Amino acid sequence: METVKVDLPAALLQAAKLDAANLSEDAARLLALELFREEKVSLGRAAELCRTPLAAFMAFAAAHEVSPIRYGVAELEQDRIALAELGL
Repeated sequence: METVKVDLPAALLQAAKLDAANLSEDAARLLALELFREEKVSLGRAAELCRTPLAAFMAFAAAHEVSPIRYGVAELEQDRIALAELGL
């Protein structure tokens, strides 16, 4: 996988409380989490992009108060219609 170098202000890294020893990995996970949160990538793709096992990425997301489960209004409405059709 191709990588790139990024220059970031030290104050930004300190504010984010990123560990200098794991800076690249931590920053990659945070960026992947933001892409997932904004629904730009799937959960699996986010985990893949930051080279983190899916279960570990799900735990990381939960620790950052981002639900790994996507269940929105559209899905709720579909379920409501299906239940009504079933008479439930």
